[in-house]
Amino acid sequence: MTATAVAGAVLAGSAACGTVEQLTAGKKLDAAFEKLASEKSISFELDLDTDSRSLKALDASTNPEPGEELPDEVADLFSGAKISVTVQSKKPIGESGEKDYVGMALKISTKDGDLTEYRVVGDYTYIRSDVNALGKAMGFPVPSMKDLPPEASGLKKVLDGEWVKVNTKEMEQTAAEMGAEPGATPAPDPTLDAKAQKQLLEALRETIAREVDFKTADDKDGSEHITATAPFRTLITKFLGEIRPLAKNLPPGMELPTDEDLKDAPNAKVTADFTLKNGELTQVSVDLAKLAENAKVKKLGLVVRMSEGQKPTAPAGATELNMEEILGGFGAAMMDEEAFTEDAA
Repeated sequence: MTATAVAGAVLAGSAACGTVEQLTAGKKLDAAFEKLASEKSISFELDLDTDSRSLKALDASTNPEPGEELPDEVADLFSGAKISVTVQSKKPIGESGEKDYVGMALKISTKDGDLTEYRVVGDYTYIRSDVNALGKAMGFPVPSMKDLPPEASGLKKVLDGEWVKVNTKEMEQTAAEMGAEPGATPAPDPTLDAKAQKQLLEALRETIAREVDFKTADDKDGSEHITATAPFRTLITKFLGEIRPLAKNLPPGMELPTDEDLKDAPNAKVTADFTLKNGELTQVSVDLAKLAENAKVKKLGLVVRMSEGQKPTAPAGATELNMEEILGGFGAAMMDEEAFTEDAA
């Protein structure tokens, strides 16, 4: 929803530039995002458009400590991964708050198949994963059934890659308790009041109007491309300069970087390409390779593909688990694994 608001500010900023092409691009994108925001469900696929060599080169440029380098398995995993997301609300997406969402689905896939998937439908969160593939890629041991205590037999479904379900409120409560200090009162989520949100969007609008260049082009298949190009460091620095007077209105923990912090940020021009078909937004792609400032990073981009919104559904036959069973089962398995490692040493 933040992305929709930011897009609206970008569009208003482009129209403010005054040229015919900027104004036309702004109106077309504005209409496309308005239509998207009016839907009660949206579906999209996020693709990290890169390869393992570029990811390894990008990691190497950060000078990781010996033994902390990006493993080949992880680079291969990320280079071929796609994330599919569906969100459903009782209200139009552009008007929805957290309490309005009634369904959500997320799936991470690789060229070898689905890696993990979860859905939130009704009172339950449904999960299934290829545990062996995840363990291999991330470098952690996968427990076997012999490692699990008898009371955690339901976790066999998890290890077998079948659907399981957990009460969502119970899961959220457990996560909050595990992350809090004993006896502490949970802190409210940081939020911006309506006035601060409006001021931030106005600041972004002014920055976009001055710094971003919009162009339009047509494809043979009838789709239309609108590109937005801007120098990265200049855009970020100018925007932060606009909102720095508003810092006192930001929630605790939202500290703004200083100009000194940004002085070494790359100032290469970054281009976002919006694809429209019959007036509807179908794809957004951003080429980030130039920001790496590394000749070995040949391919580094983000692609978001939009599709018709689907209704998340609860998978049939899911086995219900409780949090005590999950934590106790995997905790016991991890302790056995640690003991085995110590004995081997």
